[in-house]
Amino acid sequence: MGKGFPGKEGPHEEGGTMVRYDYYKPLTLREAFELKELHRDAVYIAGGTDVMVLLKEKKLAPKALISLRNVEELIRRDGLAIGAGVTLREIQADNGMKKSFEALHEAASRLGSTQVRNVATVGGNICNAAPSADTACPLLAFDADAVIAGPKGERRMALDDFFLGPGKTALEEGEILKEFRLPQFGDDTGSAYIKQTRRKGVDLPIVGVAVRLTVDKRDLRCKDMLCSTAPASEILAHFEEEDLRCEDIRIAIGAAAPRPFRARKGEEALKGRLVSDKAVAAAARTAASECAPIDDIRGQAWYRTEIVEVLIRRAVMKSLDRILRPDEMIYPDRLW
Repeated sequence: MGKGFPGKEGPHEEGGTMVRYDYYKPLTLREAFELKELHRDAVYIAGGTDVMVLLKEKKLAPKALISLRNVEELIRRDGLAIGAGVTLREIQADNGMKKSFEALHEAASRLGSTQVRNVATVGGNICNAAPSADTACPLLAFDADAVIAGPKGERRMALDDFFLGPGKTALEEGEILKEFRLPQFGDDTGSAYIKQTRRKGVDLPIVGVAVRLTVDKRDLRCKDMLCSTAPASEILAHFEEEDLRCEDIRIAIGAAAPRPFRARKGEEALKGRLVSDKAVAAAARTAASECAPIDDIRGQAWYRTEIVEVLIRRAVMKSLDRILRPDEMIYPDRLW
């Protein structure tokens, strides 16, 4: 079994004395489950970017921490499977991920600072279950499944069913999120993740939007319009004239409801229809109506609702650009 380090000093004081906890480093999931059985009040920890903050704020006071950083089953990347222990920096540096799952690559690349991305894990970001979790929206847009491991075996569920509310997930006592399974998409599919923040970097989203779009791809005469300075309405008018049709779409929204969610009504408003300015606007408007935002320190509810429409439109345009001009990125940050 992995070596434990009892008596390590904790990161905060309580009643004037330093809190102490045991620290264990299992190498396998089985070892982790056995440790959790022995130490019922222990807490699993991966990158620690969330757990250590909770310890410092005295919102957690475990007698033991069980590190998951060296558990081999959690750190593998195998095609369409992403281990929950994979760091955000590893996703950011993965060119295959950048090509096939653009939205997830974007979310990982913009989450926190370089130092945070070096240790923070995609599984930790999801298990924290914050409504604003950056990687949640892309994974929802990709129809990802969560594979959950526990002492009794494994189970698999749609990520959309994993989130139960703010800070609440479907994980049961002793269970660990093992990995994510993603479907395979063709070259007729593109995606984008865009978040609105007060600062350009190292900031939580006021709102985050991920779109995954599949179109009836063919040689369109107007595709070069995407690298022009024409407004989105003019570009979409050309697409409509050439009968470009939306075959499938996913719209996922974060920080605008108690949990990250898919805007299913907004998806239905565009799915199967010609890609036009009117259709995209209707889908964005419908999706915004599905939000249930609140006022907080980062933004007011009315602003979140309005910016959702804007970000969905931009994400649709960016996804189209990636489908129709996959090897050209003249305007990677264009706002349309």
